[in-house]
Amino acid sequence: MKLCRLNKSTDVTDQPNTSRRLSRTRILLWLHYLVPLAVLLACVVLRWQDVPLVGQLRMSVFDTYQRIAPRDFEDVGVRIIDIDEPSLEKMGQWPWPRTRLAELVYRLRLAGAQVVGFDMVFAEPDRTSPARVVHDWPKTDNTKELEKLAETLPDHDLLFAEFINGVGQIVTAVQLTTQPFETLPRQVGNFSVSGETGRQLADFIPVLPGATTNLAAIEDAAAGNALINVSPEQDGVVRRVPLMLALDHDEPLIGKPVYPTLSMEVFRVLQNAPRTMNVRLSGASGTTRWTTSEGVSAIRVGAATIPTDQSGQMWVHFTGHRPDRYISAADVLDGSLPVGALENTVVLVGTSAAGLLDLRSSPLDPVLPGVEVHAEMLEQMLLGQFLTRPYWIAEIETLVLLLVGMFFVLAIPRLGAVWPALIGGSMTIAAIGFSWWAYISHQILIDPVYAAISLIAVYLIASSIGFMRTEGERNQVRAAFGNYLSPALVEQLARHPERLRLGGETRNMTLLFCDVRGFTAISEGFKSNPQGLTRLINRLLTPLSKAILDHEGTIDKYMGDCIMAFWNAPLDVPDHAGHACQSALAMFDALGHLNARRAEEAAEDGIDYLPLNVGIGINSGDCLVGNMGSDQRFDYSVLGDAVNLAARLESQSKNYGVGIVIGAETAREVGDRFAVLELDLITVKGKTEAVRIFTLLGDDVLAHEDGFGVLRQKHGDMIARYRDQDWDGAETLTHECRLIASDLMDQVDLTTFYNMYRDRIAAFRNTPPPEDWDGVFIATSK
Repeated sequence: MKLCRLNKSTDVTDQPNTSRRLSRTRILLWLHYLVPLAVLLACVVLRWQDVPLVGQLRMSVFDTYQRIAPRDFEDVGVRIIDIDEPSLEKMGQWPWPRTRLAELVYRLRLAGAQVVGFDMVFAEPDRTSPARVVHDWPKTDNTKELEKLAETLPDHDLLFAEFINGVGQIVTAVQLTTQPFETLPRQVGNFSVSGETGRQLADFIPVLPGATTNLAAIEDAAAGNALINVSPEQDGVVRRVPLMLALDHDEPLIGKPVYPTLSMEVFRVLQNAPRTMNVRLSGASGTTRWTTSEGVSAIRVGAATIPTDQSGQMWVHFTGHRPDRYISAADVLDGSLPVGALENTVVLVGTSAAGLLDLRSSPLDPVLPGVEVHAEMLEQMLLGQFLTRPYWIAEIETLVLLLVGMFFVLAIPRLGAVWPALIGGSMTIAAIGFSWWAYISHQILIDPVYAAISLIAVYLIASSIGFMRTEGERNQVRAAFGNYLSPALVEQLARHPERLRLGGETRNMTLLFCDVRGFTAISEGFKSNPQGLTRLINRLLTPLSKAILDHEGTIDKYMGDCIMAFWNAPLDVPDHAGHACQSALAMFDALGHLNARRAEEAAEDGIDYLPLNVGIGINSGDCLVGNMGSDQRFDYSVLGDAVNLAARLESQSKNYGVGIVIGAETAREVGDRFAVLELDLITVKGKTEAVRIFTLLGDDVLAHEDGFGVLRQKHGDMIARYRDQDWDGAETLTHECRLIASDLMDQVDLTTFYNMYRDRIAAFRNTPPPEDWDGVFIATSK
């Protein structure tokens, strides 16, 4: 009976524990599905809403495609008549008289240009017309007679308009703006709509409230009137240009007037095509409608069809800047352009002069004239080659993301992390390859990157949850912190997990920064052997790290070829400044042995030998040390002004030609036990207060040699005379100190340091410092 009661009691006691364990397991299992699913849905929503970050990422992908494989330039007779800086210097400042522009048009047509399009608006009357010139003259007794005479002379604007009408095939420009307009721009090229009845074109394209128009006489005389609006994306780069914009002004019967862009209107005039161009909306006859998306699909201009995005914009497929497109306006006006030189060409008149503010950015060129964008668009129209992104492609991309993402959500809990990673990686590579093929072969833009990044996020989340299900708390602690904390601290954390929290304490510490000198030159020798460079760095950092650890230092981090270490944390280190200085000297000793071995190896192998050298900065002061970071991820590290100064001191070692630079507080702690000399009084970059800096040359053996005592005395006298502006005395002492140092120390060369002071003295002799100069040198580099 007792045995039965015992078994019953045990069964009752274990049942709740088992139930709780099963409950926790079920929760983790559901989380393994629900959390990645939530991440996937968030990515789908962000893609569907097309938030700016997602759009910018997509544009970066398309820019990369264009930079790798831009459109091949094919000369189809598009030329830019450039009002460039030489033209302004030769012909005078802008705006030019309209009579000069009439001459320009005449010479262009005489040279054989079929159509001339202006990438500028003639909104203001010509200030050089006789009546306006006389009106601005000072009033005299003859003013009235001059005004009457001027009224009999032709107005330049009217002459220009008559000339435009006479030569024909001229397209003027209008710019829609956000400012109210006074005169409705003339609408020459207009549009009809093919699609479902009841839909207006202005419902799908941008509508602006105002316009900057030409003078009525000029506009009425032109064969076409077109937009010059070139709207960059949010990052300021032009990738798409609207082929048409609507003006927010309802007209009887037609509704809001819609105007074509300059390149398309020039293209229409060149073909002598009807004024009415046909806009095909999604779902129109002859247009496949894959989704419920609505918008513009294409525009029919004469015999050509131009594909657009759903808001009527054309993707520009850039070739990059081509100087052979350009002809200086000065060369046209001075008669340098032969008759017939522009036979079978179309010209656009624009400007590349920076002062006229018509500069844009493209995926290929950070700065290019706005007229070149219109020229590249016109070339594509003439070639019939267009870069496209169909209006339905975004929904296809989102659907693929959702389907593949659901595979990840369902597969990772069942298959583990490896197989989904291999499958997902293969699918990502295939998607990128397909996108590139679509761009190269069919000029279609498909974005594979956002889906890949989203799937990586889903994969990482699902894999992380799986990791949490299989790893214990103690192993997590050791794995997470063992890689970047000292072994002593890891053991403390294992014994006292409550220390795993944010926060720290203020302690007086000594910091050391060590960096390899000339690492770029060393790296260049290993371009074809990166493994060899890795071995070399490990071979260097191993003895340097040992020197730090042997003197009770803690290595905070490795930053490439740089080491950061500190003393007096997490464990107390009495005389931490002295330990740091001993460590620095030991590091140079270890470096010397390493260079000697490498020199022998190089000689045996018959290869060039490049010695390794380092610079060290040491500083002491109060710092905040402890667990720094966020609630999710933190490191045991140190912060404070003393840390920043130590890093700056390391970088100054090269400038002063010494191996070790120490701060003033460190020098005060060790100055009577180590061979220390003052270097300078400087203001390092990032600080406003001057600090005294010193160099560490050796240990107490060198410090107590008689020769070093003489050097210390003369060196201090040299610094004092320099700050007292006793240039002769200071220069004499630099020579004496250099001789003493060369006889005293075999491994330390102070020649660079004393030459630097000699050069400063020479400079101050030519340009004396100000009267309130306090001897401070301002460092301009870190």
